[in-house]
Amino acid sequence: ACFGYRRIMPFCPLKPDCMSFRRGVVRQSKFRHVFAQAWKAEHCIDDVRVSRVTWDSPLCAVNPKFLAVIIEAGGGGAFLVVPINKSGRIDQSSPTVCGHAAPVLDIQWSPHDDNIIASASEDCTVKVWQIPDGGLTSPMTEAIVTLEGHSKRVGILAWHPTAFNILLTAGCDNIVCVWNVGTGELVYQLSDAHPDLIYSVSWNKDGSALCTVCKDKALRVIDPRRGIILKVKEKVHDGTRPMRAVFLSDGKILTTGFSRMSERQLALWDTNDLSEPMAVQEMDTSNGVLLPFYDPDTNMVYLCGKGDCTIRYFEVTDESPYVHFLSLYSSKEPQRGAGFLSKRGVDVNKCEIARFYKLHERKVEPISMTVPRKSDLFQGDLYPDTAGLEPALLADEWIAGQDAPPLLVSLSGGYTAPPSKHRDTLRSKPKLVSQDSGTGAAPPSPSSAAAPTATSTAKELEDDAPQPRVATRETDGNTERPKKEVSGQNEIHCLSFSGLIVDLLFLSSFLSG
Repeated sequence: ACFGYRRIMPFCPLKPDCMSFRRGVVRQSKFRHVFAQAWKAEHCIDDVRVSRVTWDSPLCAVNPKFLAVIIEAGGGGAFLVVPINKSGRIDQSSPTVCGHAAPVLDIQWSPHDDNIIASASEDCTVKVWQIPDGGLTSPMTEAIVTLEGHSKRVGILAWHPTAFNILLTAGCDNIVCVWNVGTGELVYQLSDAHPDLIYSVSWNKDGSALCTVCKDKALRVIDPRRGIILKVKEKVHDGTRPMRAVFLSDGKILTTGFSRMSERQLALWDTNDLSEPMAVQEMDTSNGVLLPFYDPDTNMVYLCGKGDCTIRYFEVTDESPYVHFLSLYSSKEPQRGAGFLSKRGVDVNKCEIARFYKLHERKVEPISMTVPRKSDLFQGDLYPDTAGLEPALLADEWIAGQDAPPLLVSLSGGYTAPPSKHRDTLRSKPKLVSQDSGTGAAPPSPSSAAAPTATSTAKELEDDAPQPRVATRETDGNTERPKKEVSGQNEIHCLSFSGLIVDLLFLSSFLSG
């Protein structure tokens, strides 16, 4: 029996399962209070003619050096590249990367070189460009590498996370190609794995496998080097609209799609058992495709819907229900696309854990995701070591069958200690100038020096006490010094006695009247 312990104690000492209802209601997480904040207008980029292409891609790519946006261009395809710290209006005559003969559908920065970007286009080609450090000074039309192997438009790009110069492409011909960009050679080609249009491709953490979702509603896990399908799950989502899939760092797969009733869904899958999803969440009935952006350092997933005014973010854990909704960022204007900044570019001094670049119709707006912290020190629990620029493998090593996790770097190097808040609190004590020093300054009287430390009772007594009358000033050169009368005390007594007589006379006249 509990003997009523639960009324006065949070748990019963005789019955371990008789716990207080408060435990387990609020999940403990350092990312539970992450909030999103858009940057001020003067830090946005204006007059950017964002592409109106109907392809469901982010239309934007960003790294710690540059921001790239696919834009409208007559007579071909082009994308804009500006430094990451650029703000203000973009002139219409600004140079662009304009080497494609048809609209650009996707762009991706290399994870191992911040100056290398790949672009996929409707002209059935993939081009790799090298951007100079200061940005573009003239229109760029000549790519360093052109990859030709697709018979229809190419809409998906994915760089290998750990191997240098390995790039995956997927097109509307339902073919997946893996290229060695350093040599321009087609290394692997998967032509029979997908019977229909490929919606999404994602590498796992070490690049040994990839997951894809297709128009046939199936999720596939593929080994590209052996050319075999490792796992297949039919009907990941029942809806007919496009889906997306992303590999998580622990080997699980997160997918977004639509239900049979056209409700947008988020599902988590265990690659060891794809029979049933670990978790499913239904959100709303909007038509926009949910683009997932995954942060492996925090295990958070951000969902941006094209045409939406919101960004949802979740945390994936090992505790049921596994996918935990954190919060929602909402704005007035819908987003045409979004770019996700790698962790190497965030501001660690402001506890910024992620940054988006939201595409409006003619504007790019940065949005920071921040964890509120009071301390000014580097927050090591928010910033574990993250993937750096150095590749873990060369292209030939990966092709030969080697696998390796990403090489990690610490973000504490980007931390700058703020100036001390207590620097101006200690001030030197002012020196007292002597009366005979010749400077002409009068020394403070002892009564005025002790006034700040006197008690309220002493102050009242001093207020009630009559003050000595000050006589006329005597001037001696440039010095003026008040002179107190010697007979001040006698005058005070006389005035007090005469005042008492007047009061007595007034009182007697009042009583007699």
